[in-house]
Amino acid sequence: MACSSIFSPNLLSGFSTGPTKLLLCYQTNHLAFSSLQCSNKKRDFPLPKVASIPYQPPINVDYLEGEFSGHGVTFEDVNGTCMTKMVLENGSVVTLMLPSGLITSYKAPMWHGGTMELLHTIVSEGEDGDALIQGGVSLAFFCGASDDEVPWSPCNWSLLDIRGNSQDSIQVELISRDRADMVEVRYIVTLDESVLSSELVVSNSKSSSLQLTGCFLSHLTVSTPDATYALGLEGSDFIKKSPFSSNYVIVPPDISQENKFSISQLWSQMKFLSGLGARNEQTADEADSTSRESEEEMEGEEDDNYKQLTEQMSRIYTSAPTNLTVIDRGRRNSVVAGRHGLHELYMFSPGSRHEFYGKYAYICVGASAMLKPIILGPGDVWKGGQQLHNPNM
Repeated sequence: MACSSIFSPNLLSGFSTGPTKLLLCYQTNHLAFSSLQCSNKKRDFPLPKVASIPYQPPINVDYLEGEFSGHGVTFEDVNGTCMTKMVLENGSVVTLMLPSGLITSYKAPMWHGGTMELLHTIVSEGEDGDALIQGGVSLAFFCGASDDEVPWSPCNWSLLDIRGNSQDSIQVELISRDRADMVEVRYIVTLDESVLSSELVVSNSKSSSLQLTGCFLSHLTVSTPDATYALGLEGSDFIKKSPFSSNYVIVPPDISQENKFSISQLWSQMKFLSGLGARNEQTADEADSTSRESEEEMEGEEDDNYKQLTEQMSRIYTSAPTNLTVIDRGRRNSVVAGRHGLHELYMFSPGSRHEFYGKYAYICVGASAMLKPIILGPGDVWKGGQQLHNPNM
């Protein structure tokens, strides 16, 4: 399954280098873990099928302008895609792409009176010749219930509402529903004077429980990871994991692409270990024991409260503080990454072997539910999200 788009050079200006009539597609089904290390212990889990996506009509920008104009939001048609800009009077600007839901830019006001790009986004040519956009802020979530049910990820985004004004704050709300109209996901992007927040609201109308796994992924642009530090992680437990990869995640070419671990496999493994997909408890216990033995070899506790991100690393922190400060001494700025409703923190550094201020000068952080899925009972509503706070004003 693929949702491809063709982008013109005009699109580069938005990068950092009741039911609605409009269905907007967001692809998360080819998410993967690409290995940093190869393990001798390997288990095969059956891959679930993925629901297909019907044909989506082109975005009607004129309709969006007529229905949602004002509020400090503008729309621009670029070869069938929509560049949505949220602009505040204090200088804060966010660019949100439709149909992907990808946030490609967050320009924030600084102490020196100018603005600075806080997100890292790159544009390259894909295998089919179309523009390949990676980085920024993206979603990567998967949900489902029973063993025989086709798992689903939010795909058909629609612009539901826009609230606020350019003086105080702007809120853009997107919505997606599964094909049975039993699971509803709302994606709310809010920009105020010093914070960009991304929140999911998931409603389960099924008669059975719903399992949700995945993460938010934010690429923070830096001068170089060697000049970048994470504050407040001392004493936090972590598990080393292969880098999380999706169509929107930037992964340096020096990281091995062999033995990729797709999110479909992660989904199957979680269900298998929880007993949802196991044929008997004994088999599930054996798999759980093997998984624990493997993870124990990669577990650790952070001993540095001012952690320099020079080395290549990929970790999921299970007891990190709610708010993590990332300082870049090269650019003389900082970002506070916060979260709510999600207990894990994913962090990836590509290391400092790459060019300063170049393609791989970034740090990826995100609120996560990759190790322990979120369970929604029948009729339950779950809220979770992340915030990127600019303390440099």
